[in-house]
Amino acid sequence: MIDVFQSLARRGLFLLDPEAAHGLSIKGLKTGLVPACAAPADPRLAQTVAGLTFANPLGLAAGYDKNAEVPEALLRLGFGFTEIGTVTPKPQAGNDKPRIFRLVEDEAVINRLGFNNEGHQAALTRLRACDRKAMIGVNIGANKDSIDRVADYVTGIRTFYGVARYFTANISSPNTPGLRDLQARESLSALLLAVLAARDDEAAKAGVRVPVFLKIAPDLTEEGMDDIAAVALAHQLDGLIVSNTTLSREGLKDQRQAKESGGLSGKPLFEKSTVVLAKMRRRIGPDLPIFGVGGVSSAETAAEKIRAGANLVQLYSCMVYEGPSLPGRIVRGLSQLCDREKLGSISDIRGSRTSYWADKNV
Repeated sequence: MIDVFQSLARRGLFLLDPEAAHGLSIKGLKTGLVPACAAPADPRLAQTVAGLTFANPLGLAAGYDKNAEVPEALLRLGFGFTEIGTVTPKPQAGNDKPRIFRLVEDEAVINRLGFNNEGHQAALTRLRACDRKAMIGVNIGANKDSIDRVADYVTGIRTFYGVARYFTANISSPNTPGLRDLQARESLSALLLAVLAARDDEAAKAGVRVPVFLKIAPDLTEEGMDDIAAVALAHQLDGLIVSNTTLSREGLKDQRQAKESGGLSGKPLFEKSTVVLAKMRRRIGPDLPIFGVGGVSSAETAAEKIRAGANLVQLYSCMVYEGPSLPGRIVRGLSQLCDREKLGSISDIRGSRTSYWADKNV
């Protein structure tokens, strides 16, 4: 019955502009119209990463709940964690509309939103009303017109320190001019030095150390990956999130929409993002956590991210096509995989196919 409801809801939403449909889905979660559909708890899926215990390894990536409007409702869909943002210090409108495009044949999305959000204070007020035990991460970014982007990230750490279970420094969106330049070795080193110093200062005051992860792009050269790995290890970063959207349009069926500028996400991103994930795992070794993101649409694709080397997995765009029951289905599917393969923990498969993926070309 839920599948029938979702099919009808999808048809209705797809008649709307994508951004209008997104807003309507947020309202549905706020009002309870979208029902909770979490899978039963399974201790084999629980993961401890950077000192945090996640009920299961599946999370919602940043970009959906930009303003922290519905994080707890999203957790009730079955996610083990959710990530709000990207939030910037000052509110900003983002790029001109239209700025989201569905590529239905490809089950993909192109967006050029440009960090549209209501700013730190609006998100902070909402997060303060949430259960502090809820596994909610905060994805921080810089304003488009900022004269000191590093300072914007530091402000994000200090503003949300009391409410974030973890932070993600997003330097990989293609929709803020120059932002990806922060992935270069010297720029990244300066950013992490400032951000982690701010985290350590806040940790000393609060008595709680909140992990900081770095979200990187899939459009990296081998040399670029070398630089990021070296800097991440040198600065004792808590982990990487691999990856954001891609500028590539390779292999798309919808060539008309493919001409739109912006970042591509959804099923076509799976292979590219998984290759970069495995290549980064090979570079950083087995211990530093990685979140695998990009094209996750099923329990099998989630499991393949883990086989490639991920500790945790995130999705977003594929839920546009699969509906709000997707996280519950994936979590149940991971439990079934544990049954079939007689696993004591889903982490038992981690890294079993790192070499397979890392040996592929980017």
